[in-house]
Amino acid sequence: MDRHTYQTGIIGNCAYLAHINKNTNVDWLCWPRFDSSFVFGGLLDDEKGGEFSIRPAGEYTSRQFYLENTNILCTEITNPEGTYRITDFAPRFRQYERYYKPLMFIRKVEVISGNPRVKVKCRPVYNYGEDKFSRSRGSNHILYESGNETLQLSTNISLSYIEDERYFALNEPKYLITTFGYKLEAPIDSTAERFLLSTKQYWRTWIKHSSIAGFQQPVVIRSALVLKIHQYEDTGAIIAASTTSLPEHPGSVRNWDYRYCWMRDTYYVITALNHIGHFEEMERYFNYITDISFRNDERYQPLFGIAGERKLTERILDHIKGYQGNQPVRIGNQAFEHIQNDIYGQVLISMLPLYHDNRFIFDERHGSAQWLDYLLKKIERTIDEKDAGIWEFRNIANHHCYTNLFQWAGANAALKMATTINDEKSKERAQILIDKAAKYIEDCYDPIRKVYTHGVGSPHLDASTLQLILMNYLDPQSQKAKDHLLAVEAELKAPNGLFYRYKHADDFGKPKSTFLICAFWYVEALACVGRIDDAIREFESLMQYGNHLDLFSEDIDEHDGSQWGNFPQAYSHVGLMNAAHRIAIKLDRPVFL
Repeated sequence: MDRHTYQTGIIGNCAYLAHINKNTNVDWLCWPRFDSSFVFGGLLDDEKGGEFSIRPAGEYTSRQFYLENTNILCTEITNPEGTYRITDFAPRFRQYERYYKPLMFIRKVEVISGNPRVKVKCRPVYNYGEDKFSRSRGSNHILYESGNETLQLSTNISLSYIEDERYFALNEPKYLITTFGYKLEAPIDSTAERFLLSTKQYWRTWIKHSSIAGFQQPVVIRSALVLKIHQYEDTGAIIAASTTSLPEHPGSVRNWDYRYCWMRDTYYVITALNHIGHFEEMERYFNYITDISFRNDERYQPLFGIAGERKLTERILDHIKGYQGNQPVRIGNQAFEHIQNDIYGQVLISMLPLYHDNRFIFDERHGSAQWLDYLLKKIERTIDEKDAGIWEFRNIANHHCYTNLFQWAGANAALKMATTINDEKSKERAQILIDKAAKYIEDCYDPIRKVYTHGVGSPHLDASTLQLILMNYLDPQSQKAKDHLLAVEAELKAPNGLFYRYKHADDFGKPKSTFLICAFWYVEALACVGRIDDAIREFESLMQYGNHLDLFSEDIDEHDGSQWGNFPQAYSHVGLMNAAHRIAIKLDRPVFL
């Protein structure tokens, strides 16, 4: 049985992300923002999605790899005429006391052996494939225009060869520099080479300044690099994925737009960044969350746009074929309308390092008491409500164990913060919420099965309740924690470490694919209760589910190991990072040995 994997790598510079296929095509690139229309979107439609490829004539083989410890991607193409390499990257480096991260995409093409001939196709589109660009020629560039949007392709390749899409002999390094919204006013060859060197130095320095624990370092380094470029640096938001409408399973219609920031994942992201010691990214994310928190809205919503937008109206693009024909193609996400009450606790525990970690100076942060009061009020107003839960059930509400767990954890974080800022009233309020949330959690306990179910009065089990162990609600060394883990794994564990979120029917039927971050939660839970050999075995088993570049998707088919769901999923990589760190600590390997 063939295993489906995504045949792309990603590049990015914290202003945009692009997916480069092994066949050299730019399968996905949204400009000017993560959530803008694609300029190249062949991932969802090979006709209306445009194209940007550099291919030889006839059959060829391809291999793809990253320059070590960077987000610079190399694709090598071999056919009977020879071998050539395309080096793709998004420039990012320090310049003039700030980070230079232009809307610029650079492709370097060079001969490795033989005398290869190649053809460049550059066919950008806009408005999700409904608008094409007109084309005009300059001295060393082609200008593409569509309404108010402009792209410029600057190159030392003959413009006639590109316009006519003709094969030409590749006998010296060639460069293609694409910019959005502005014109390149610099030498092509030297600019590309200087930017390549500076970008390589930037990424390798960034990794050198990362605290990567001594377990499975290579995949953790790649995951850290993936997470980094999913942060939209302008605001600090971190998106779930750069793609939309990649199905959780073929024909499932579970095709969602993930180019937004989910509040439910705040704690996991902050934890991962904290583990690798990247406080600058943490503080940017804090600032994004704080900006949302100080608005006068009645409640948080589950997700926000990358600039804090609240209204993310979901619509279906009927004119786009979809990934491998999977419909519908969705833009926006209706989940912004849902009630999801765990997020207030998520935010509180995510902000705890600002008040409890001496590396942060909490006195420099203004409005701490006001902010704490704001979030405590949110929990007080919502703790008795039913909600959609972590998995955002569209038509099913309940008192979810996971929601109450994060209300409990958030109230505990609030108690610590209130102690730090000497706020006695907030301490009292936090303790009341701790007790109330714990009561709801205990209402989910089934003493006969010795397990916590996913909600009050529900018989169903849910992988999210593994967090009872990871968040120390249950003492990991207690028999109750070990029994709970045994019961959950007996029902939801699939072969080779894979894990289902749940197996009961939801709004769209029963899930057909496993959810990768749940598998990493399982690994963490195993390590927490002392089953360290099991944790290592399951973690290593999960490594087979990456693609050729160790990039991980959202979902995995348990039967053939196929990747599905949006890709790469930042939170799958976050789960990997946190699980590896948990094992490293248990093995007493906080640094490489």
